[in-house]
Amino acid sequence: MTIHFLAANEPLIVDGKPRFGYFDDALPIINTPDFVYDNPFGQARSDFQKWLGNKEFQYFGGMSDRLIFGCAIANLRYVAIAFVYVYDIKAQKLWSRSWRSPLGLGFDLANNPRQGETHFHIPAIIDIHLRYQDNPRQKTLMIKCKGLDIEARMDEQGLQPMSICTRTGYSGWTYTAKSAGQPLHGFVKLNGEHIDLQQIKAYGSLDFSTGYMRRETWWNWACSAGEIQSGARKGQRAGLNLSTGVNETSFSENCFWLNGQCYPLNHAQFKFDIKDTLQPWQITADNGQLQLQFQPMGMHREKVRAGFLNTHFRQMFGEFKGYIVLNGEEICLDGLKGFVEDQYIKW
Repeated sequence: MTIHFLAANEPLIVDGKPRFGYFDDALPIINTPDFVYDNPFGQARSDFQKWLGNKEFQYFGGMSDRLIFGCAIANLRYVAIAFVYVYDIKAQKLWSRSWRSPLGLGFDLANNPRQGETHFHIPAIIDIHLRYQDNPRQKTLMIKCKGLDIEARMDEQGLQPMSICTRTGYSGWTYTAKSAGQPLHGFVKLNGEHIDLQQIKAYGSLDFSTGYMRRETWWNWACSAGEIQSGARKGQRAGLNLSTGVNETSFSENCFWLNGQCYPLNHAQFKFDIKDTLQPWQITADNGQLQLQFQPMGMHREKVRAGFLNTHFRQMFGEFKGYIVLNGEEICLDGLKGFVEDQYIKW
């Protein structure tokens, strides 16, 4: 599969419209205010509609045989949302918290995935910093709250990120930059226990997404990162990103990282019990390139019915089993930890 890459070091929005396609790097200039947001009849929407229509979310995840953690921050305009969870695989215990900030008070979001800082703060309750650094290229997550301290750094030097913009709905767009399969440095301190991320061979994943997404939407997502545990590629670095429901208009965000190099994948299919998402999941590609089973260990869940906002979010964490075929080579992914997700949202 040959991909034509667009230059990343140019603005996303040109002459009022986004550049659609794959980029050769994560974007440093996401000039959303320059977007001309028309309705389907070619009439300009109001400034309020333009402000309200823009949605943004960022996610940092870590996974290992010892623990799995995830942190998400979302800007829905009328409210900012954050959640953090840590699952101790050894103890089989879940620590999980969620917070909401009306109108995003105490909240700032980095406007690109190359340089900047996202901050979610509620005094005496929670402090989250997600820092993006371009030189040297790295992402750092810092969390402080009662019972939990996290400092996790993912170096991205030598990593090729997945960077894509697709048309969404009739007049919207979604830009996303994702990376996975890089070792984590730092620590997790949970209820007084200090765990060194490098010692437990933790690996990370990062999702930066922004745009004008559908008012009512859904998606399924799968992500994994770690060292390959068996076969000819044993000990090499792997990362996986699979999604359906969002970035599929002409281009697909599905990809696999091997030792930092990003390889595109075909469209993926997710098969699971929607009423009991803790049952095993099957994830395949229609060209036979992918055959995975995911066994959940637990779940973080958000369920809101509040007039303008309705969401049913379930992120399962657990273990993958199966293989991927890359350039004719079958690579075993048995034992890799990660996430799957089922999301419905009306925002």
